[in-house]
Amino acid sequence: FYGSVTLLILSQFRSNPDVFESRMEKRSEVKKQPVGHSKQGEFIRCMEEQARPIFFAEGLGTKTSKGGFTKDKTLDSILNVEMVKEKSAEEIKQIWNQYFSAKDTVYAVIPADKFDLMWKRAQKCPSFLYALPRKEGYEFFVGQWSGTELHFTSLINVQTQGETAPSQLVLYHYPDLQKEKGIVLMTAEMDSKFLVVHDAQCLANQVQLFYATDRSETYGLVETFNHRSSEFKYMSVIAELEQSGLGKELRPGQVSDKS
Repeated sequence: FYGSVTLLILSQFRSNPDVFESRMEKRSEVKKQPVGHSKQGEFIRCMEEQARPIFFAEGLGTKTSKGGFTKDKTLDSILNVEMVKEKSAEEIKQIWNQYFSAKDTVYAVIPADKFDLMWKRAQKCPSFLYALPRKEGYEFFVGQWSGTELHFTSLINVQTQGETAPSQLVLYHYPDLQKEKGIVLMTAEMDSKFLVVHDAQCLANQVQLFYATDRSETYGLVETFNHRSSEFKYMSVIAELEQSGLGKELRPGQVSDKS
């Protein structure tokens, strides 16, 4: 699934696999914050929910693939697209962000021009190596585009399982409203045995950092990884990530709209 482009990177770590094995300990799931603390508060919320238009219909018509991820997940299976067509881009953004802010996931509303840039680059460079900060250093993840879905799995998984390595995070991008509203909606599914929301958020932010950047040096790392793998230096990814300081100001789950 991830092809031969990572072979050089794998060979760099085979000499010390214990370092990466130690980074694969399971992470506990992020617990949801309780919504309210009284029956009266619960009653008020129920009334508010009934009064709101039903914009979302998540779970309808979706199929689960191997690993628990949704197969062929469409925007219609999440959002009542016809109902929001009368809304402005800003109103849709508020609806999307408000809905997913209460869920343990990552989400974003990406400007159309930014997604255009990301998409064009993804066609030329469909894979990249991302660095996820850990207490003991960094854990590396391979990201591979498949259509508008972006699949992540840890490098140690690729090293041990090759092309059969299962996805641990999938970012779903929906360009359905791109032309009419100038926005692309994004949400995700993750394997909570290995990743928590903050981990997924960090990886999603890095996608915009490397694929939507105006800095030729930053995107150059993606080009090098895909087309000149013998020249790729994984420490350059760490340096770029540390320089960016991504995610420090964001609430959990919300992906930065800055590159």
